[in-house]
Amino acid sequence: MARPFDELTKALGQPVLVRLKGDKVVRGVLASFDVHLNVILENAEELDGTEQTVKEKYPKVMVRGDNIIFIAL
Repeated sequence: MARPFDELTKALGQPVLVRLKGDKVVRGVLASFDVHLNVILENAEELDGTEQTVKEKYPKVMVRGDNIIFIAL
């Protein structure tokens, strides 16, 4: 049975989609994460939650784990 940290470890260096509280969506390359599920994304883009259009781009962003609803690999 796969554990969440195992799946995130396999996803390092891969693109992910992160849905946050407040209907925010960020996608980028998963650079790292910790036990609190704080994640660092590189080449990140904040998306408009409904139309999936890019609102803002960031070279590197840290997302605090308690704001994450889900991470799609």
